[in-house]
Amino acid sequence: MDEKKYAAHIREDGSIQTVEAHLAGTAELAAGFASAFGAAEAGRFIGKAHDIGKYSQQFQRRIRGGPICDHATAGAIECARRGADWAASAVMGHHSGLPDVGNIGDVPGDATYFGRLKRGLAGGIPNYMDDWAGDLQNAPGLPGWGQDALADSFLVRMLYSCLVDADYLDTERFMAPARERGAYDTLPALLDRLNAYVSRWSDPQTALNKRRWAILSACRDSAASSRGLYTLTVPTGGGKTVASLAFALAHAVKNGMDRVIYVVPYTSIIEQNAQVFREILGDGNVLEHHAGSLTDMDENATPEQRRQALAAENWDAPVVVTTAVRFFEALYASRSSRCRRLHNLANSVLIFDEAQMLPVEHLRPCVAAIAHLVKDFRATAVLCTATQPALDTYFSLYGLAPAELCPHVTADAGAFRRVTFRFAGQLDGPALASELSERDQVLCIVNTRKQAADLFAALPETGSFHLSTLMCPAHRRTVLTAIRDRLKAGKVCRVVSTSLVEAGVDVDFPAVYRQMAGLDSMLQAAGRCNREGKRPAEDSVVTIFEGNGTPPLFQANVRAAREALADGGDPAAPEAVGRYFHSLFDLRGEQSMDKCGVLDAFRHGLEGRAMPFRTVSERFRLIDNATKTVYVPWGEGAALTERLLSGERGRTLYRQAGQYSVSVYEQHFKALAPALTFLDEDSAVLNDMSLYSDMTGLSLEADLGRALFV
Repeated sequence: MDEKKYAAHIREDGSIQTVEAHLAGTAELAAGFASAFGAAEAGRFIGKAHDIGKYSQQFQRRIRGGPICDHATAGAIECARRGADWAASAVMGHHSGLPDVGNIGDVPGDATYFGRLKRGLAGGIPNYMDDWAGDLQNAPGLPGWGQDALADSFLVRMLYSCLVDADYLDTERFMAPARERGAYDTLPALLDRLNAYVSRWSDPQTALNKRRWAILSACRDSAASSRGLYTLTVPTGGGKTVASLAFALAHAVKNGMDRVIYVVPYTSIIEQNAQVFREILGDGNVLEHHAGSLTDMDENATPEQRRQALAAENWDAPVVVTTAVRFFEALYASRSSRCRRLHNLANSVLIFDEAQMLPVEHLRPCVAAIAHLVKDFRATAVLCTATQPALDTYFSLYGLAPAELCPHVTADAGAFRRVTFRFAGQLDGPALASELSERDQVLCIVNTRKQAADLFAALPETGSFHLSTLMCPAHRRTVLTAIRDRLKAGKVCRVVSTSLVEAGVDVDFPAVYRQMAGLDSMLQAAGRCNREGKRPAEDSVVTIFEGNGTPPLFQANVRAAREALADGGDPAAPEAVGRYFHSLFDLRGEQSMDKCGVLDAFRHGLEGRAMPFRTVSERFRLIDNATKTVYVPWGEGAALTERLLSGERGRTLYRQAGQYSVSVYEQHFKALAPALTFLDEDSAVLNDMSLYSDMTGLSLEADLGRALFV
């Protein structure tokens, strides 16, 4: 048999990549990827197996325009015959996604691994045996395989990632050889660049800058440590962004690691951090990956946009900044496009910025994912925050104990004191508005969007500003620029906001009011007061007040905060923070910390199905996506919404239009219906701009009195 006549891919010019060449190329790439976690031979094996089914007459007709046929099950059958079920499920799903494994009782035709395997063995797939040379070697062993089902699931998904990325890349090299990937600077070069950048801070003069330099120095000194799990607990304004980057780059170079990945809760923080990193390391070395950062691979894209779009597919850049949603949902995904990047988490430094914002309802699967990346895939993880969540107990279940990179900061927390807390008790709307009106520069943060709108309406018009997610992102940025300008100029500036300003928004007020919430939120709010330490702490007051009732969304957090502060202790003390998180986790209960039942699904099966990759992927959502999108023709958004209304679509257009959109709950969306032109059932364009205010954004009038949350 002449294998060279069997085509894996055919270019428009008629050139053929043979199946033999494609299998060899994919195998070598997959082996290289899997070597990052010590499984090179396993990667080579699945790469060699994945397209065996293309050695069939049906597929050869298919590639030349014939009907669709199943070419993936053949490779899975050959892996299973060699006792490698771990490889078989990855090979079976290399196009359609990882299937639920199911059980031996599944029947041919079931969408599970066992169902498809039985169908293939019964002759339900194209015959490849007559034309395949049968040159797949015996499967390599996988150390530890079969001892823990959850660990096995991560290993399958990681090997699957190696396979699908290798498959994509080998195909791309043949079909689109002109595409330019990579060409990044090395990590040692980036470390040199960072060291040169921070050298100007090496002789600090102010007390605050001396403390920042001490934190940076401690992080650099700690970089020589071995791979593992760490915490970086630094007060707001302590310079943790650059300090954590200094640790990450030096640690990666010292330990021969491949990249640094920042996982951040909010897009606003991503944009801010990515800009800092680009300034230090150069634009081309930093990938900023979130819904608003992508661009189409179209003829209008610049070369750098094209390279960034390609890097977003598999996160091969030296520094990646992405959202917690993308990170954790990919780790429990089954689709090839989402899993493709996972292997690049191995042998990488993972920085979890604002770690206290890991969603409590998904805390256990998030901790499990971090733990297995550290234990099994040679990653280092750093939980970075001013308010460190009490996760030691949960990590101990995986034999891990986080080590603090800057223990002297925790021991000397009082040295970073920049504010004084005041507890004002109950403040209703008129009383609160009266206090705020007496101050020239003040920030007040409340728990709901309706409270923010009502309080703003009660303030003097001159110098007062409102911020909430009822305003589109471009509108909020415009308002924030005006706020910063007035603060810098010493002008009157009273701001009412929801919690969106608490993390990552760089503003500095002499006084802050915060409605009672979780202790972490209150401390984040305090970080907007005397941020640069230019005023005495006693003159920089953070007032905590009770509002009119606590929304259900915040009740557990508020109760935990009250328990943590029951003895009248200092809200900023590390002991109070520890008590708060212990109380919060106890109040929520262990089961509520795995809302989708992810861990039990992999450890014990789900509805009779073992390894339910696809079902878990469909269920696991870090943030409930129960909102609808309203595009607003505000400012430059007018031209973008016109394009949407004309029927134009595209990822770049949606990315741009997203800066002029507001997410609303379904009840609000329905109430707004008369003022909307619908694009589909989940999105619409606002056609009555009387419902969008330059001061407060989208009207709450249509919400029929329901409180909306950030």
